[in-house]
Amino acid sequence: MVGPEFGQVVPVEPSNAVGGLKKKGARSWILMDATGGESVLDVDKYAIMHRVQIHARDLRILDPLLSYPSTILGRERAIVLNLEHIKAIITAEEVLLRDPLDENVVPIVEDLRRRLKSLNSIREDNGDGNNTTVHHDVETGEEDDSPFEFRALEVALEAICSFLAARTIELESAVYPALDMLTSKISSRNLDRVRKLKSQMTRLTARVQKVRDELEQLLDDDDDMADLYLSRKLAGASPVSGSGAASWFLASPTIGSKISRASRASIATVRGDENDVEELEMLLEAYFMQIDGTFNKLTTLREYIDNTEDYINIQLDNHRNQLIQLELFLSSGTVCLSIYSLVAGIFGMNIPYTWNEDHGFMFKWVVLVSGAFCAAVFVLIIAYARAKGLVGS
Repeated sequence: MVGPEFGQVVPVEPSNAVGGLKKKGARSWILMDATGGESVLDVDKYAIMHRVQIHARDLRILDPLLSYPSTILGRERAIVLNLEHIKAIITAEEVLLRDPLDENVVPIVEDLRRRLKSLNSIREDNGDGNNTTVHHDVETGEEDDSPFEFRALEVALEAICSFLAARTIELESAVYPALDMLTSKISSRNLDRVRKLKSQMTRLTARVQKVRDELEQLLDDDDDMADLYLSRKLAGASPVSGSGAASWFLASPTIGSKISRASRASIATVRGDENDVEELEMLLEAYFMQIDGTFNKLTTLREYIDNTEDYINIQLDNHRNQLIQLELFLSSGTVCLSIYSLVAGIFGMNIPYTWNEDHGFMFKWVVLVSGAFCAAVFVLIIAYARAKGLVGS
């Protein structure tokens, strides 16, 4: 138990951090530091604000009850990270992750634990003079001198990019068969299925585009990227001056060694150009390319849906044209039959005709001539329609 301004801090075993959460109930935050230590924080927003020195409007971005778009904000002593379900605050030596019991957040906690543990063991072995570990580190391609905030940021970016890529693959596996089924048979059931999938694709595209735009905005502004170099700011300031360190590291017994490691890790950058953001730029570009590939997949999927809709509209237009042609034939036949009915009506009236007596052959001539005339009129109407292109040949 610490001061009342920070609430209750519950240390947990690294291997059973999530399990401990489940036993004690849902907690708001889980804290993981550079040494691999973990703590469950049952604190309010004011304690979090005092701990990481951020404003209330920044913490409000991480509120799950509020709908804020994906955002990466660099502050003086922290990085405020809101990427879909990943809501975290990253400092130079620790990361606070919200809602650690969420099924989408649990893999991130495990990944952070694995990377921090492996890095911590490498540092301990290097301190003992174990050259085998150094050689293994070179083989696996892990960088020992990367700032802590970049490693935590990389875990979050990798998780969100993989999550959105997986959702895109699931959507593709459902959309393509649905569209093929719709092109083979246009029915209300197939149309409704495609409509729902298109709505899902629109929402997913908006989410992917927001993450992509946020990364692109960071890459376009060197000042915003420089704000994310927390270790550089920490190394540039005096680690023992003032009371800032004691207030936002929660009286950690290893604060001195942590600041020393952060200073050594970024001393080359501090001595050089303070606007040098090449390391972070390469990190962001890698995940920008990944999220851009996901966005291109969704764009291709949208184009395929639009092409399918155009094809279906062409089919429907063709059916409508066939119905119009059929209507033209029926209307022409109705006109001709009305002429035939007119002749029959005239001769069927009860009027005495002098030529009707002893002239039985007149009935045959009237029927034959009227029928031939109506047929000729029908042929002329169809020929005129073909000549004008109203009926296909």
